[in-house]
Amino acid sequence: MLDATNLLKASLEVGRDFLRPPQDGTEQREVKRSSPLLVPIRSLGVNHRTRIADHLLSLGAHDRYLRFGYAAQDEQIQRYVDNLNFEQDEIFGIYNRKLQLIAMAHLAHAADKNHGSCAEFGVSVLPAARGRGYGARLFERAAMHATNDGISLLFIHALSENAAMLKIARNAGARVERDGSESEAFLHLPRATLDSQVTEMLEEQVAQTDYRIKVQAKQFWSFLAEVQEVRRNAIEAQSRSSP
Repeated sequence: MLDATNLLKASLEVGRDFLRPPQDGTEQREVKRSSPLLVPIRSLGVNHRTRIADHLLSLGAHDRYLRFGYAAQDEQIQRYVDNLNFEQDEIFGIYNRKLQLIAMAHLAHAADKNHGSCAEFGVSVLPAARGRGYGARLFERAAMHATNDGISLLFIHALSENAAMLKIARNAGARVERDGSESEAFLHLPRATLDSQVTEMLEEQVAQTDYRIKVQAKQFWSFLAEVQEVRRNAIEAQSRSSP
């Protein structure tokens, strides 16, 4: 459960860079900075479908293989995105200052009504954003939502060579069973509490606010760049017309 002190520290850390203009290679520098206490993870809806597609399509061949369990082609990924059911499942994402979706998770509820208390977790993180624990944070967020939604069992189906995914599961206390080239991890979830429900609500509100600020900051720097471009063109035109 978050306390007020940690929330304030996290909010300050998250907002520290908003007044700095985005530059090329920003994500690379971001990897070297320590993660804030609270990573703003927001629920994604239908209006984020294009950014979800952009995120997954930007993954390399090996990352696609680990994420989907096969060498997914662009058409297959687009079909996966088009078929996402935002009413039944939950999609969570982490955005950077450029409003690029750098990490996302899919919490898929079991389609079989006889296993309605189960959900499957899948995650992907862009290479430039790795090493900051985003995958683990997304797993925690998904597990908390599943708990509050009455899910009792969270499972992961992954290739056995997907060490990063299986490490996230083990660190969360999941039981991992390997069957040749594939592995499954099972995590039994506790019942929802008032603390878990309030925590999820608080984290979602922080993430929504963070996203709105990033949108406003991006609009501001885009406007400023346009003003500077007009000013440069005016100066150049004046220089050319001078005798």
